[in-house]
Amino acid sequence: MRFRILGPLRVGDGEATVTAARDRAVLAVLLLRANRVVPAEELIDALWEDDPPATARAQLQTCVSRLRQRFTQLGLSPELIVTDPVGYAVRTAPGELDSEVFAQGIETARGMLARGRLVDARGQFRAALRLWRGAALSGIRNASVRRRAEALDEQRLTALEECVDVELRLGHAAALLDELAENLDRHPLRERLRGQLMLALAAVGRQADALRLYREGRGLYAEELGIEPGAALQELHQRVLAGDLAIAGSERRATVPVRALPRAISDFTGRAETIARLVKEIEEGETRIQLIDGMAGSGKTTLAVHVANRIAERYPDAHLFIDLHGHSERTPLSPSAALATLLRQLGVPAERIPVHVDDRLAIWRTELADRRALVLLDNAASAAQVAPLLPSGAGCITLITSRRRLVGLDEGRPSSLPVLDPDEAIELLGRVAGEERIAAERAAAAEVVRRCGYLPLAIRLAGARLVHRPRWRVVDLAERLGGARDTLAELVAGQRSVGDAFALSFAQVSPPAQRVFRLLGLHPGIRLDATTAAALADLPLAEAQDVLDELVDAHLVDEPEAGRYRLHDLVREYSRTLLADPAHAPERHEALGRLLEHHLYVAAALGRETESPGTRRTLRLSDPSRPDLVRVDVARGLAWFDDNRSALVAMPALAETEYPERAWQLARASWRLLYNGGHLDELIETHRVGLRSAQALGDESAQALMLNYLASAHFRRARFAHAIALLQQALELCRSSGPPDLLRSVLWNLGINNYAEGGPRRGIGYFQEAAVLGSGNQMAARSALLNNMTHLMCAWGRYHEALRLGRQHLLLAREVGDRRQLANALGHVGIIRHRMGDIGPARRLLRAALLAHRAGKDRFDEGEMLNELGVMEREAGRTEEAATLHRQAFIAISEAGDLVGQCGSRNLLALAILDQGDVRSAQDLFGRVLLDAARINHRYEQARALDGIARCLRSTDPAAARSHWARALALFQQLDVPEQETVRRLLAELDD
Repeated sequence: MRFRILGPLRVGDGEATVTAARDRAVLAVLLLRANRVVPAEELIDALWEDDPPATARAQLQTCVSRLRQRFTQLGLSPELIVTDPVGYAVRTAPGELDSEVFAQGIETARGMLARGRLVDARGQFRAALRLWRGAALSGIRNASVRRRAEALDEQRLTALEECVDVELRLGHAAALLDELAENLDRHPLRERLRGQLMLALAAVGRQADALRLYREGRGLYAEELGIEPGAALQELHQRVLAGDLAIAGSERRATVPVRALPRAISDFTGRAETIARLVKEIEEGETRIQLIDGMAGSGKTTLAVHVANRIAERYPDAHLFIDLHGHSERTPLSPSAALATLLRQLGVPAERIPVHVDDRLAIWRTELADRRALVLLDNAASAAQVAPLLPSGAGCITLITSRRRLVGLDEGRPSSLPVLDPDEAIELLGRVAGEERIAAERAAAAEVVRRCGYLPLAIRLAGARLVHRPRWRVVDLAERLGGARDTLAELVAGQRSVGDAFALSFAQVSPPAQRVFRLLGLHPGIRLDATTAAALADLPLAEAQDVLDELVDAHLVDEPEAGRYRLHDLVREYSRTLLADPAHAPERHEALGRLLEHHLYVAAALGRETESPGTRRTLRLSDPSRPDLVRVDVARGLAWFDDNRSALVAMPALAETEYPERAWQLARASWRLLYNGGHLDELIETHRVGLRSAQALGDESAQALMLNYLASAHFRRARFAHAIALLQQALELCRSSGPPDLLRSVLWNLGINNYAEGGPRRGIGYFQEAAVLGSGNQMAARSALLNNMTHLMCAWGRYHEALRLGRQHLLLAREVGDRRQLANALGHVGIIRHRMGDIGPARRLLRAALLAHRAGKDRFDEGEMLNELGVMEREAGRTEEAATLHRQAFIAISEAGDLVGQCGSRNLLALAILDQGDVRSAQDLFGRVLLDAARINHRYEQARALDGIARCLRSTDPAAARSHWARALALFQQLDVPEQETVRRLLAELDD
């Protein structure tokens, strides 16, 4: 190696160097730009910086001449230094300059790592790192050289950290301790090194030392930088505290490698040729995408899971699995929803998962960019559904299963699964029912699997019958299959269908179990519980439980977790085929009514717990026919809603044809649960169906109700114009036929949306009109009106009037006994007193409101209280506490799905970061909020972001600050809000 700059400058073999300081500096600059011409002006600047002498060019020529002479002395050609009209260059061949050899070695190591060759990658990393003999170009003090040398030093540190990640994954933690400690001593602010040393210490059982290392780092970052440790280091600290010692190599987050694959079945049989081909193609890197398609019941998922487990070791960083519901009762998952699930599997916190699908895609691709990950996308509906989910990282493999051929994908190796061949099918039957038993009647076994259409699912069900009927001969099963009626003609393999197997299983259960099984096909969700079965069949709960147990034993129903049941999609289709018999039409209609009623009354009872009296009166129901079952599920609280949400969302569509009134009632009953939980897509889906049903009935009051609550989802999404249009339709209907409570609610919502879009002045007229309406419960109505008016007056900056209204609201809410309105009143009065400078009372009121909103599971209002408390902390100089509160608020409001609130939380967080002195981070965050607020066309949050950017710029770029403040002022003036006065004052100060 002729030239070495990774340490003191060395030329030729051994330790030879260049002695003259200027000559060393010139050669250093040329080697840092090897094989490129360096202009003479740049070399002169490197030697003399801002004060070159008049003879600088002549002296440079002398330096170059001496260097050529030195090259000759060392046995090198002087022509390695090339003169160009512009300047000079040093020509080096491959392998002659250590920095280039280092860069090539690191690139090779990274390629090996991407292919899963961890041991080889470690060797290549270490070989490259051994080229270093100290700090790059140590001993040369020229500022220009030092800047470029420091960039090389940074590359060494980055490579070392990547190497350490690999070695930690290989279990070399103990051997790394001294090296990591030494490097951290030299670079104490480097978070990744600190995290790696913490991981190594924890891995060898020194958790206390790892925690001490974190505390030292936290103190150092606070003292030197004025910031908290980054999210990755904080998360690692929590893992060490929790005793989680697993080591992972992600540079973004030190997380436990994800293992989300389902368990592979122990008696997997057949498909040997297909499996061998798939594994070979994957191992040889012929394709990064494998497409496995075939008919229902052909074992696609089982095969994919088996292959995934065979190759899992090649993908150590993550094994991901998701059911895309392409062919199930649920609506196929959208790419956006699937991305959210996959990101959560990777450990991405909820607050980091953005709303927009393009942003989710960016995080997904970044997360997998340098991981060796296996992704199994099961039950895909179409190429369009899975295309956005395909990882872009070279180290990833994706397995996709679908009932359809996904011909629209640009890449991927398709494998269409046929039915099993006869020998494989008999082997599978033997694995299930007993190999000796099947071998003794091989001809009968051949007939059984033929009657099963050679489909794995059908064979397993038939084999289960033999297991539970030890006195049966195999020929008995064959005769039963041969005499059964074909009930699933659409799922055909050759001349046979799987319906024979289902019919046999069905015939073996008791008549009560047969009746319940038929009715279970009505349920639209993935899973159900005993109360749902009892409601469907109108059975006592204990009897329904017994019947479900019988169906589980017959393999007609699965129990994946205690008390929760599911039907495989083919079994559900069979159940519905049975119920479609005209003889069962009356039974089906009545069972559907009971199913809808049960979910309606449970949802209504859960929603009423957090709704105001006036809102509750918009849904009036008589007593349920099965209050015993309703009480059981209501007692489970929101856990019932979480378990049954998918079914509840599907209920309005299920009711639309036969029970149209139930369709809109179910939508209305589920509104508060969906709204508070941030499930806005589902809220829109249910209320659109409810609106259609109300229109079909000609029920104008119900139509207005659906329009009113449909608008609420668009309000949360900051689609104010669309929400207003819906509410105007509702208003027209209410004026002609709507009850006063609903008319008042529509007017309030019009006021809120107009205020959100155009400022307080646009909303007040609707509130004033609502105030004069009569009602069956004037106290509750006035309480709700005072809530809205207090909020509006506070936003308008009319604090004395707002305080008067807020106190009235507080007294009235207490008298009415409305917990939600009481929490709102406490919060509003707290906010107003804070704005008026009454800090102590304000803090007490806000904390009380925060507790009340948390008790009511109202995440949006909880977030508002956290934000206001955060502002108080920032004003008191406690900026760290403020930032923590704003981050908590952002999480809460994001879970509620409110886009405007998300922008507001981040604007306040950016102010806290700015007050901590981190101007760059604050400006970056304000800029991102400005883009998001502009995307939803929310002028107030745009103005706040512009104000924040101006605050960041005022000391360094007054002109830019003035421009941003002018834009903010224009928006604040349009909205007529008090912030306009603050911005005017700041502009005036800037001009002084």
